[in-house]
Amino acid sequence: MTVASHPENHHREHDYPEHYLSSNWTLRGWLLTVDHKRIAWLYTVSITGFFFLGGIAALLIRLELITAPGDLLSAKVYNEMFSLHGIVMVWFFLIPSIPATLGNFLMPMMVGAKDMAFPKLNLLSWYIYTVGGIFTLAAVLAGGVDTGWTFYTPYSSLFSNTSVIAAATGVFVVGFSSILTGLNFMVTTHTMRAPGLTWKRLPLFVWANYATGLIMVLATPVLSVTLLLMGLERGLGIGIFDPALGGDPLLFQHLFWFYSHPAVYIMILPAMGVVSEIIACFSRNPVFGYKGMVLSIAAIALFGFVVWGHHMFVSGQSLYSGILFSFFTFLVAVPSAVKTLNWTATMFRGRIWFSAPMIYALSFLGLFTIGGLTGVFLASLALDVHLHDTYFVTAHFHYIMVGGAVTAYLGGLHFWWPKMTGRMYSELWSKVAALALFIGFNLTFYPQFLLGYSGMPRRYHAYPEAFEFLHVLSSLGAGVLAIGYLLPLAYLAWSLWKGPRAPANPWDAYGLEWRANSPPIEHNFTETPRVTGGPYAYD
Repeated sequence: MTVASHPENHHREHDYPEHYLSSNWTLRGWLLTVDHKRIAWLYTVSITGFFFLGGIAALLIRLELITAPGDLLSAKVYNEMFSLHGIVMVWFFLIPSIPATLGNFLMPMMVGAKDMAFPKLNLLSWYIYTVGGIFTLAAVLAGGVDTGWTFYTPYSSLFSNTSVIAAATGVFVVGFSSILTGLNFMVTTHTMRAPGLTWKRLPLFVWANYATGLIMVLATPVLSVTLLLMGLERGLGIGIFDPALGGDPLLFQHLFWFYSHPAVYIMILPAMGVVSEIIACFSRNPVFGYKGMVLSIAAIALFGFVVWGHHMFVSGQSLYSGILFSFFTFLVAVPSAVKTLNWTATMFRGRIWFSAPMIYALSFLGLFTIGGLTGVFLASLALDVHLHDTYFVTAHFHYIMVGGAVTAYLGGLHFWWPKMTGRMYSELWSKVAALALFIGFNLTFYPQFLLGYSGMPRRYHAYPEAFEFLHVLSSLGAGVLAIGYLLPLAYLAWSLWKGPRAPANPWDAYGLEWRANSPPIEHNFTETPRVTGGPYAYD
């Protein structure tokens, strides 16, 4: 991206002692800030806390599954740990992970704006997220929830004796946070782009978050209505989902998955945007097929709304509906394959620099490809009958969500960390962490493909001894994976105080955000930049 030169945009931090981190360093200054960069930090701290809480629940699950008998946790406690892990990780980490943190920090800078279109709504979204998260967490820890993160009816609406409605209420509240974030992304992209920054010059990260914002605004209200109906059935005995009261349990699944499958793309589209930026930078090549990448983002967002029924192949829905949903699920693999091909072509004959962000991006590429291909298995009507509700589904889900979204989140965090903090981190330890994540992840979840294909159902705390060896491997991998997550927490925290000062552009990357200081000043740019070229002029 060629930018009309403003010399002050290339100064180092010492030229501007007052940056967004140093000014008004008080609790009030942080809690009442409307600076998108500080709000991104508030989200980062919040989701990190939820991530490690969900990780503790996962650790207890894997410790239980080391041995075949249920000898560590009772069936009830196991179900509650399983539900805690899913609720926290999906609703309070994965969905807000990249949009609320990197998206909040970078979107205004990438379009050359001083802030989001609605700064106060941006802060309100964090408060809504925090209140909903604390409320849900209190409900889960106090009364337990044993329905899983999906809250399936009629069990959740009538039979569960746990705090399922209280937990669902917290998720209902958090939905408003997603809507406000998505609205801000869309309006900012439409109305606050720098002069010369046309739609054909937008970075792919902006395109990905714009599409994500559209999904947030359109799909989240459906989830909110669904959870509200579940509460009405449980509280007032209205027959909505319970067949004994004249309701239809399939209605809940249709409504829930109409949101929750697009929610997969809320998690993965921003990850694709992050990986596009990293691969172009560390290959020193422009993104191959920019227009195809933009169209594939739009296609994924569109198709995400018409494939929800593939979660219901064995639930009793119409055979003809199953055929259509199977077709569209195969179809959504096409734009994903286009992106994978274009990332590979971008690296072709590139001067690849194997820095930590690039290792994370390459890990994403491998893990997402495996997750996508196994999703094609599950799109087949006949094969899904055999694999449904087994560990094969668990492995596929984690290859997409953890192998994809979390890996890309860490890659993006390492890529833009010098810009966010003005500090560099340990290159050695960051590479060790990236490799530990890749090795630990595959050791954890690849055996689960074998378990599922062999017939091991998910959500069981006791199982036949024939499956024990694969479960031991999976639990061993979880330990390595934990190291891969704990190391960045240690060396990134260390870098905040002891890390070397970062130059404004340590990776020699293109993009408006790299034209700002490290860390940026409060309003990002001293003068509005003017864009005169494309976003990836590495050649």
